[in-house]
Amino acid sequence: MKHASSRALYEYWSRLRGDRAAPERSELNPAAIRNILGDVLILEVGGPERYFIRLAGTRICSLMGRELKDRAFAEPFVSGDWRELYRLMDSVVTDTAPAVASVIGETKDGRMLGMELLLLPLRHHGRTQARLAGSLAAHTRPYWSTLEPLACLRLSSSRVVRHEDVVDNAPVAGQLRPVPQLRVLTGGRA
Repeated sequence: MKHASSRALYEYWSRLRGDRAAPERSELNPAAIRNILGDVLILEVGGPERYFIRLAGTRICSLMGRELKDRAFAEPFVSGDWRELYRLMDSVVTDTAPAVASVIGETKDGRMLGMELLLLPLRHHGRTQARLAGSLAAHTRPYWSTLEPLACLRLSSSRVVRHEDVVDNAPVAGQLRPVPQLRVLTGGRA
């Protein structure tokens, strides 16, 4: 996991679940993850769309230029990626194992934005295969990201998350690493 929001959500989820496969949805406390709420989403498993959005953070909705609640999660993804996306979500639900994916967001005029998707299993009323928690966070926040909504999302890569992959790189509890917004390059003058 590369994004601070993904690492913070994973750490919180891992503390809540303890020795269980997944924590209960009712155990989630928004105040405990208030710094990353804009990047958080909750998916409901089942129904005609298989996975639909119960809650999407403000930064996610802002990037997409619309409210995503009650929409199919696969809707913003290009249809060619749906099979892989469903395979990924199905594996999180059936294996109760977290997964992370690199996602590329693209505007209508061809601008691209690198993002990270984290999917975590959640229990709901005792059912393990009922909900997914996750985050969808942009690696950078270019000036155009709030002016030009993303028209589509594409999966770049995905993998199952092992606990040991996260522990070494995890930030201190409740602390996010800042995302650099400005990079200064030295010029050619001496």
